[in-house]
Amino acid sequence: MQKQSTSKPSKCLPGGFLPIMLCLLLFVSLPIFIISTSNTPYLQFMYRTAAGNTNDHVVLPYFLHNQISHLQTRLGVLLQQLHTENSESKAVAKFSDQLLGIAMSLDKLANSLSGQYRDPPTGKTETSNVEEDLSEPEEDEFEERSKGGKLFNSGELHNYTSTKPHRLDGKKNFLGVEAINPSIGSACAQMAWNIDQFMTYKIFATCPDDWDMAQKLLASGCDPLPRRRCFARSPPHYSKPLPINFSLWTQPSDVNILWNKYKCKGYSCLVSNETLNKRGFFKCSDCFVFSKQRWETPKNEPVTAEFTIDEVLSLKPGEIRIGLDFSPTTGTFAAMMREKNVTIASATLNLGAPFNEVIALRGLLPLYLSIGSRLPFFDNTLDIIHSTLFLDGWIGVELLQFLLFDWDRVIRPKGILWVDRFFCKKEEMKMYLEEFSKLGYRKLMWRVLPKTDKLGDELFFSAVLEKPLRG
Repeated sequence: MQKQSTSKPSKCLPGGFLPIMLCLLLFVSLPIFIISTSNTPYLQFMYRTAAGNTNDHVVLPYFLHNQISHLQTRLGVLLQQLHTENSESKAVAKFSDQLLGIAMSLDKLANSLSGQYRDPPTGKTETSNVEEDLSEPEEDEFEERSKGGKLFNSGELHNYTSTKPHRLDGKKNFLGVEAINPSIGSACAQMAWNIDQFMTYKIFATCPDDWDMAQKLLASGCDPLPRRRCFARSPPHYSKPLPINFSLWTQPSDVNILWNKYKCKGYSCLVSNETLNKRGFFKCSDCFVFSKQRWETPKNEPVTAEFTIDEVLSLKPGEIRIGLDFSPTTGTFAAMMREKNVTIASATLNLGAPFNEVIALRGLLPLYLSIGSRLPFFDNTLDIIHSTLFLDGWIGVELLQFLLFDWDRVIRPKGILWVDRFFCKKEEMKMYLEEFSKLGYRKLMWRVLPKTDKLGDELFFSAVLEKPLRG
């Protein structure tokens, strides 16, 4: 659907304020007159239910409600401006009366249609014969939408975010509230066009294959994303998972992963040396190779920036039971910890490859989470947080502070923060170490060593830190 042109009033008629108002009056009154007097079932023409049952109520798209509300707002502004004009002018007084009459008609129209904005009956699939305006807005249009308080065109998004009262009016539920207000991330307002696209789909049908767009929204701060009323796609030939004693270290079957959004179209591509620079991911080149070697450093080797799992667990024998691995990972750390009776959730996005799918297929818990999200755990509940190949010199100090304090929030007293191979430029290391020191944790293990795989101008920092008791 093409974007509606928004001609400025000064181009409609020359001659000052009154001609401008008359031009707008004609523009507003004509469609209202047609809608109010026509016997044509225009609402059904605009929006039908797929079932075709004439006994069903017509469900209107929410963008029509937006348009009417927008006109009401504009008319209110015009009426206010008229009060500032010369009240002795007969022409202005007459026009003001006419405009007030149009505003009242528009209010009646809005009231008469208010009952039509509702959820469709269960089992019905809605289809729209009029596409919503999803053309990317220009800068001035975005500013206008922001000032008017109407940022989104998607009717389904407004359906989702609208207040959901309980069936028993006036009574609080077990959460202690009288209604639920579903939320979306504040940054979604800066990505209105993208979120409108995300929320354009057929209700009760299969969802669009757009998880990659959803991940871009998450990574950009549009988090949480709105829920959708459609069915997630699944691999067409999905096979049952392996038992846990086999799945931890067995390469998953290709048929259990949807590959169409990845550069690799099979698991062998993820681990082959021939595809090293063609896999679509780079943060951890050996992530999809299931190996314990990384965590079992021979004791006869010189000091490295890595600690073994046994070294860390020996610091708190029997105390480490549950925790979080915040890393680009396929779950190898969690698999090693599981064999030592420690339950670890692995938090990562799908950074160009099926990280979350592989974690789940190994029988481990994936946590699909962006760096900008508050951890979904209550205060003082985790025994350990581990992070590797995630925190490094790209992160700004203020973001690092918010991140570390959120981790501190969920780690229990005397719990452990395991920082694994944080790296940055030599001249920046002091600044970052000061941020970690501000937490006031006790240093159980602490190493700063040269990072030798590049130009020699970077350092590794690894540490195991104990959270103090706080009153």
